[in-house]
Amino acid sequence: FFINKRMRFLDLVRPVVNYLPEVEAPLKKQSFNDKLMWTAWTLFIYLICCQIPLYGMVKQEGADPMYWLRVILASNKGTIMELGMSPIITSGMIMQLLVGAKFIDVNMQSKEDRELFQASQKLFGLLITFGEAVAYLLSGMYGPIGELGLIRALLIILQLFLAGFMVLMLDELLQKGYGLGSGISLFIATNICEMILWKSFSPTTIRTDQGTEFEGAIIALFHFLLTKPNKFYGLQQ
Repeated sequence: FFINKRMRFLDLVRPVVNYLPEVEAPLKKQSFNDKLMWTAWTLFIYLICCQIPLYGMVKQEGADPMYWLRVILASNKGTIMELGMSPIITSGMIMQLLVGAKFIDVNMQSKEDRELFQASQKLFGLLITFGEAVAYLLSGMYGPIGELGLIRALLIILQLFLAGFMVLMLDELLQKGYGLGSGISLFIATNICEMILWKSFSPTTIRTDQGTEFEGAIIALFHFLLTKPNKFYGLQQ
């Protein structure tokens, strides 16, 4: 006997949908103050994670190869938020491309298909998170594998995976109507604002060709104006 109905990609995901964690939609419409509160808590958790260092990594010297991408990916080097939004962005982009190229048959007018598509995107995001964590580790970003050892290597992968999973859930929390906007744009904007504030008021010092200077531009400006005999030259620097 032949089965006329063609097996779709979304049908392959159906058995695991019930095992994927999901944020329940709010029972009632959230007020602006409630959305503001949920958004603030989400940003607070994200900013805290951006300051938690990865346990087990070996300190690496030299330039950060991902420096210019970190603003876009809302990631922070050497912390559990190393992967940032890259799993969400990558999974969403690939799934949309597959739908646009008709490799995946999905009817966005159907509620069931939309739920299956979102579950597929979440599952794909988790797989990408695990894959990126392993790739970062094997690239030597956290130190030579032989020096790290099996236990520390597994702990680094676990930390990155759990942080990536948390980002997926926080993004879903905002998209379900609890917060303001989407997690992707919110985290990227927050990361940019944090970088601007840090580069403006950072009290740490760095060594340059002109000597030791403050990293923060505002602090460096007042320092030059107070210490340089030529105020115009200090202002120019």
